[in-house]
Amino acid sequence: MVHIVIDLEMNPISRTLKDVRKFLLDEVIEFGAVKLDENYQPIDEFQCYVKPKFCEINKHITKLTGITNELVADKKDFAAEFKNFFDWIGTWDMTLYSWSPSDINQLKAECSYKIPEFDAERMAKQWIDIQKEFDDKIGLQNNLALKHAVGAMNRDFEGTAHTALADAANTAAILTLMQDDEAFQKTMQPVIDLLKPKELSNSIGDLFPELANFKFD
Repeated sequence: MVHIVIDLEMNPISRTLKDVRKFLLDEVIEFGAVKLDENYQPIDEFQCYVKPKFCEINKHITKLTGITNELVADKKDFAAEFKNFFDWIGTWDMTLYSWSPSDINQLKAECSYKIPEFDAERMAKQWIDIQKEFDDKIGLQNNLALKHAVGAMNRDFEGTAHTALADAANTAAILTLMQDDEAFQKTMQPVIDLLKPKELSNSIGDLFPELANFKFD
């Protein structure tokens, strides 16, 4: 069994392409993934850029991710790079993880549209939403952003946010910590205490403004 933590960067498909958007709203332009062994220890990494089929890279996406049209101009298409990604995984004896449902939903939709012979449903059944599991574990009803989850662990975010491999690596670090209940509780207890509704204060608001209106179990 291997554990694959994946992150995708995506580019929107123009609203003018109505026939395509019936099936696909975005295209993958970068894969990033970390492979963990059965003990949740990292053993390998995967990263590649993908040339989109339908649209040039949106300016907002370039600003967010640093991915330009020039960068992807000579890259392979989705079908070729997804095959490389799955060959890198090397087995169906795996669990696939991502931070929020968006990445697996994208893979499922894009595989179904561009590689219909691939069993996207089987892949989706082997996926776990780490964001939801993390939020449940600390008692959050709302979704915590990846950078705030990493900060709550008293860790610096490794690499640059919204680059696929860095996001996957940081998600993998969270997944590894979550396997040790005692270590997770010890690491997260100060944050769990601060996040209790009766103890919400200016200090936690200053650290994580987005948490001010969160609901807790």
